[in-house]
Amino acid sequence: MIGSFVTRFGRVAMLQLAPETAHHITIKALSIGLVPACRHRVDPRLSQNLFGLDFPNPVGLAAGFDKNGEVPDALLAQGFGFVEVGTVTPRPQPGNPSPRIFRLAEDHAMINRMGFKNEGHAEMHRRLERRRARGGLVGINIGANKTSTDRVADYVAGVEAFADLASYFTVNISSPNTPGLRDLQTRDALSGLLEKTLAARDEATERVGRRVPVLVKIAPDVDEAGLEGICAEIVERKVDGLIVSNTTLAREGVSDPAVAREAGGLSGRPLLLKSTRMLAKTRRLVGPDLPLIGVGGIDSGDTAWAKIAAGADLIQLYTGFIYEGPELIGRILDHLAEKLTQQGFNSLREAVGCELDVWAAVEEGA
Repeated sequence: MIGSFVTRFGRVAMLQLAPETAHHITIKALSIGLVPACRHRVDPRLSQNLFGLDFPNPVGLAAGFDKNGEVPDALLAQGFGFVEVGTVTPRPQPGNPSPRIFRLAEDHAMINRMGFKNEGHAEMHRRLERRRARGGLVGINIGANKTSTDRVADYVAGVEAFADLASYFTVNISSPNTPGLRDLQTRDALSGLLEKTLAARDEATERVGRRVPVLVKIAPDVDEAGLEGICAEIVERKVDGLIVSNTTLAREGVSDPAVAREAGGLSGRPLLLKSTRMLAKTRRLVGPDLPLIGVGGIDSGDTAWAKIAAGADLIQLYTGFIYEGPELIGRILDHLAEKLTQQGFNSLREAVGCELDVWAAVEEGA
């Protein structure tokens, strides 16, 4: 009880600071053990095996929080079933000029234009090497440097650099803050990227002794034809999964017009309908078997269930975690277990897509 109060008090205090300052302090506190672990009761019906990995629970932390792989174990100790670090690029880069993160507290949302700020492959590999024997699922989100003349080669380099350490890879082609990056979502460009990235993974398999799953993270702003092309390519190439979705360039649901004019990707509560509708449409296109991770607007048990019902096997948090804190994980896990009981499901897998038609029919901007 005392630990929970301290955590809530600290979160309120952090929200009074500039966003990047608060984030830096939070990472530091996690790194030196000042944030107590949160042990949540997990119903065994929520565990599952996907693309060869055993997920103890379906709630993950999205990339962007731990950009440099500094505190994955401290974050796993908060109760996440898996943690995704990055986005990491081959060479360090400073990202876009500050300010580059803007809170929309009334909307439980944020706008960011970080621009893949990170310390590069070598530094992250050094950190993750130190935790090699600790267990836990840590995915690595890989990207391309802003000034790269061969972005496909940057993704290949990411696979080659981390195949010995990654639980899975996420190929991030959906950030709105690196000029031209989203062009890689067109089917022709995606085909060339996946051909080389998957070949690099396959070449590394014998070297590291395991086949590392590769997922692709897409934007919620892709149109219907674009989504069809992406899904067709994903299925044809036998990619291991999709993450739906990244931040949006749209501004529906933003109450502060001044902040809404800031460039960057919007995350948080206003993204829920858009991203969940896209998730359902993606599930229809790829069929029932491809693992999907639902992201965007999850800040309660109800919104987490919405993602599962729309077709997600797993979910990831970011902005909701910022506003609600680690207690959110336990609330989601309890709610998911309650929903399984209420609706007569024996496992989370049985519930995936149970409201697919409802969500797929949600109108744009609803």
